[in-house]
Amino acid sequence: MSPRSDPLDVASIGGVPAAYDDLVAALYRGPLENPPWSSALPLLRSLVECQVVSLVLRPPAEDDRGVILNSVRPAADGTAARPLSDPADWEVTAYREQFFALDPFVNLPPDKVVALEDILSDDELVASEYYEHYLKSAGLFRILGLDTVEPGGMLARLRFSRRHTEPPFNDDERAAIARIAPHLRLSIQLYATLGRTASERNLYAGAVEQLAVATIVLDEQGRVLSANTVARALLEGDNGLSVRGQHLVIEGRDKNRELQTALDTIIKALHRGEASVIRALRVPRGGDRAQLGLVLRPVPVSEWGEGQSSPCVAVFISDPDLNEPSSQGTLGQLFDLTPAEANLAILLSRGLSLAEVSEAQNISQHTARAQLKSIFAKTGVSRQAELVRLVLKSVASLG
Repeated sequence: MSPRSDPLDVASIGGVPAAYDDLVAALYRGPLENPPWSSALPLLRSLVECQVVSLVLRPPAEDDRGVILNSVRPAADGTAARPLSDPADWEVTAYREQFFALDPFVNLPPDKVVALEDILSDDELVASEYYEHYLKSAGLFRILGLDTVEPGGMLARLRFSRRHTEPPFNDDERAAIARIAPHLRLSIQLYATLGRTASERNLYAGAVEQLAVATIVLDEQGRVLSANTVARALLEGDNGLSVRGQHLVIEGRDKNRELQTALDTIIKALHRGEASVIRALRVPRGGDRAQLGLVLRPVPVSEWGEGQSSPCVAVFISDPDLNEPSSQGTLGQLFDLTPAEANLAILLSRGLSLAEVSEAQNISQHTARAQLKSIFAKTGVSRQAELVRLVLKSVASLG
């Protein structure tokens, strides 16, 4: 694309500016970039030839730094411009820490392009504290804005700013921003949806790891797509289970054939819509170590399904040699137990007898029995087996 002097005077194809496709593509690519919209914001800044374009993904608040992305016009000395400004730059930090509360250019009508001069005359702006203490120091004067809200409620603010010596934004420039408004809104929706999905995934993944459950996700070819921390530790150790050529295998021909047959059965059933097929098998290990237990479950897919190399089978692995990582503090808060009582309950849940617990804790059996009696009273159970079941089924391991 050749350089252009007028930001809207570009070569057209069928009446559509040649740069328009690049800008729209960059908007939709934005949610996948790090930092987000690092390719779109410079294009937006060039679209209307402004000093800076800002995308506020989360407005600052008194106890919240917010999320603000800035793209600034390159310096006149030819210094190479960064795609996005440093979040620590004065303009961003000053706005976050001092001047956001003075900003008169907020709460715009959704999806409507508005200029600051539509709200305040030039004289009123110059007389304002916001101009005197922030815009003047930042060298900014003309501002054009667009607010958009995605269905989940996330509000994004797009701002274009010019210097005092530059002309106001004209009708063509306003129309150009209005034209990309629907694309910006959908791009923000994709960004918010991806963010929520990632947060949920990390939450559930963290919960599974806290429960000491090894989890491996395979695609339709049986190739390993991901493995959590517990699973990676098992795969790296001498546990009869490994990854070869991206495929999960079990040591021993017969056991590995059993695994591959189970995977093949689940994948074929999943393709037929029989998503309830579940398989389980055991993995022997050397020495006197307990066998690993494997449960293979299909990964639910949407009606239209994912494409190739998508999650297809989840493999959950239990290792009896791993202690249940119940949190002493969380267990104590759940049932109003003292630290000593919570520790005793955890040790009992790991299979120790009361005598073994008293020896491990260097306390007398009389003291251990007294603590157990107090635990029974606080938890409402009357037998040790019930207490063990209560601990194992509680949420203490997620603490």
